[in-house]
Amino acid sequence: MNVLNKPDFKTIGIVSKPLKEKASEVISNLIAWLKERGKTAILDEDTKALLDDYDGKHTRKSDIPSNCDLVIVLGGDGTFLSVARLLVKTDIPILGINLGSLGFLTETTLTNMYKVIDDVFKGNFEIDNRMVLRTHVHRQGERIAEYNALNDVVINNGALARIITMSTFIDNKFVTRYRADGLIVSTPTGSTAYSLAAGGPIVYPNLDVITISPICPHTLGNRPIVIPGSSIIEVTLETKTEDVLLTLDGQVGFTLRSKDVVEIKKSEKPIRIIQSRERNYFETLRTKLGWGNSEKNH
Repeated sequence: MNVLNKPDFKTIGIVSKPLKEKASEVISNLIAWLKERGKTAILDEDTKALLDDYDGKHTRKSDIPSNCDLVIVLGGDGTFLSVARLLVKTDIPILGINLGSLGFLTETTLTNMYKVIDDVFKGNFEIDNRMVLRTHVHRQGERIAEYNALNDVVINNGALARIITMSTFIDNKFVTRYRADGLIVSTPTGSTAYSLAAGGPIVYPNLDVITISPICPHTLGNRPIVIPGSSIIEVTLETKTEDVLLTLDGQVGFTLRSKDVVEIKKSEKPIRIIQSRERNYFETLRTKLGWGNSEKNH
């Protein structure tokens, strides 16, 4: 985790989940609050559409990174993930404000929003560098698609519940031929998402490791495995069906064909997530996973 000197954030990108009834007042108040502090807000088109009388700066969501110094996301983890992928090749930090129940990535509550942002402007925050997975799809030796994912890369069966077969190599070394409903390759950030539901471990978010978890494997001995973050994973789809999907963060999909090779490795640049110094990862785990407060037992 890195600590920054007092930054000079002048233009603040705001991207919100499209919840007009809940978000419009929050966004309007935030824009006015930023203006009072000499900051300029820039909204993506969907966020602008939530406001009836906004005549300030706005742009396409994909252009937000090239027009701001900091991005504030209002919503849940899904909204956060969709914005984070846009920032992969930049150094722009991202702050998540939760509009509903607490998220793993949108840790800051509305109640604490202004205090946390004020702390950010004063330099009282930390930067958490989170691993991103870079994924390439190769077909007949040609690269035909590439994606980024902050949480996970998943290969799974489509509408028909058939077991699929996947030959897996790590750093050119054969691992196994998985026969399962699918395979999850996750970052430490994604370890508390789909991977956790498939029996994968919770991984501290700053560790430089990747987790591979089969989904409902035919062989019970196929268990999740944690490998070094420098590893290059290659998965070849052996199943002769076109009803197999590659999904990124559960939001972007690509249909795979038999013999397609999915190459997954760590991206050169991480996502820079702003963290309040008053909150820590274990507090989020206790709250989100219902672990309770063990301190009361001592």
